[in-house]
Amino acid sequence: MASTKHSLSNLAVTRRTVIAGAAGLAAGLGASAQAARHPERPNFLFIMADDLGFADLSCYGRTDYQTPELDRLAREGMRFTSAYSNSAVCTATRVGLITGRYQYRLPIGLEEPLAFRDIGLPPSQPTIASLLRTAGYKTSLIGKWHLGSLPKYGPLQSGYDEFWGLRGGGIDYFTHDIFGKPDLWDGDTPIKKIGYMTDLLATRAIETFTRHRKSDQPWFMSLHFTAPHWPWEGPEDEAISKQFIGSKDPMALLHFDGGSMATYAKMMTSLDTNIGRILRALRAQGLDKNTVIVFTSDNGGERFSKTWPFSGRKTELLEGGIRVPAIVRWPGLTRAGAQSDAQIMSMDWLPTFIAAAGGAQESAHHSDGIDIRNAIKGGALPERSLFWRYKFNAQAAVRKGQWKYLKIRNNSFLFDIAADPMERANLKAHQPAKFKELESSWAAWNATMLPFDPESMSHGTTGDQQADRFGVDH
Repeated sequence: MASTKHSLSNLAVTRRTVIAGAAGLAAGLGASAQAARHPERPNFLFIMADDLGFADLSCYGRTDYQTPELDRLAREGMRFTSAYSNSAVCTATRVGLITGRYQYRLPIGLEEPLAFRDIGLPPSQPTIASLLRTAGYKTSLIGKWHLGSLPKYGPLQSGYDEFWGLRGGGIDYFTHDIFGKPDLWDGDTPIKKIGYMTDLLATRAIETFTRHRKSDQPWFMSLHFTAPHWPWEGPEDEAISKQFIGSKDPMALLHFDGGSMATYAKMMTSLDTNIGRILRALRAQGLDKNTVIVFTSDNGGERFSKTWPFSGRKTELLEGGIRVPAIVRWPGLTRAGAQSDAQIMSMDWLPTFIAAAGGAQESAHHSDGIDIRNAIKGGALPERSLFWRYKFNAQAAVRKGQWKYLKIRNNSFLFDIAADPMERANLKAHQPAKFKELESSWAAWNATMLPFDPESMSHGTTGDQQADRFGVDH
């Protein structure tokens, strides 16, 4: 982490600094005591890809390229087939993940884009990082934040001991800027680094957990890759990156007019190769025996993604926009080669990790998710309803058991997702009682959430393109 510069006046020892130092020492001693009481607590490595579609890994059905490292991870652990993101867009899902709650409980979790607005994750909000740190864990975020800007908001302000990565929605893989504005940070200090972003994030992750290995503290790392989010650049495409500089319409080159299936394959192959580097480093250091590894995505796939057997994509509450791959290898819990159809969601990871760490949630901010360890070891989860909404096109959705309620503008649907994963047969007229039940449950749930954000995009605009041209991830 980059060092902080202090003026001479800040070096003076005051009553306030003494108190703060004592508090920090007490916290450190508390963390050491926690670690001593729970010597076998696992480390957590949570890896999240950006805009990865449900079938973008070969173990989930991709055939035009292979992902052998992630396929191997799936063979060594469990592959979920009914894992959901909290949202069909980026920031909203990250709010659900980090707070363990429906994102609509916080202004930052309401609809994107975030550009030009003073909005972010409040430092007072308990997070998966802050709760694990209280339980004695060393915490770090490597990669994408996208939950608000300095000076008010950031990973170091929300429970992470260390941060290395980007604060916005996406950056060029080589220049590490967006529209000429640099966005690469070590802590709260901007930095410059040469290299392909996927490589750099993997290297930093290895360096970080190698350093943690020398401590008695267990650790939690969120490793949030930018791949395969646009701009469409493989590791050998630096010449393409240079085309964006000085362009009259860089967004066209970055997103709308750029990329190809071949480029996407190179981006995905690079992601898979770097995850292989990380897994080998864990094994070499003996950390694999006590490290829980999760791999998933923040939302459904973009235009080069494969979402079969589902329809829809990012920004849509059709299955392709919210169903994501999820692979878990949990030593002592998962069985090699296992598969589960349990319905899990981004917000479930907080209560799961906190419970496994012997920590505690704050009662005033209790998770909307559940501890899913029983599913991870091959058991069942209690039936529950999962809810979504998205302002663009006035979308609403509920999944309960085999059934899904979906509303898009003024059109409403009832699907048997188990029998009809492509959401083609509207059973609304055939199952009126079930349709009414789910429609009413969504309305009751929605009444407990914050209203739609009046400053976000209206559902009468082309929200996908509007948000992209603002240079934000949506």
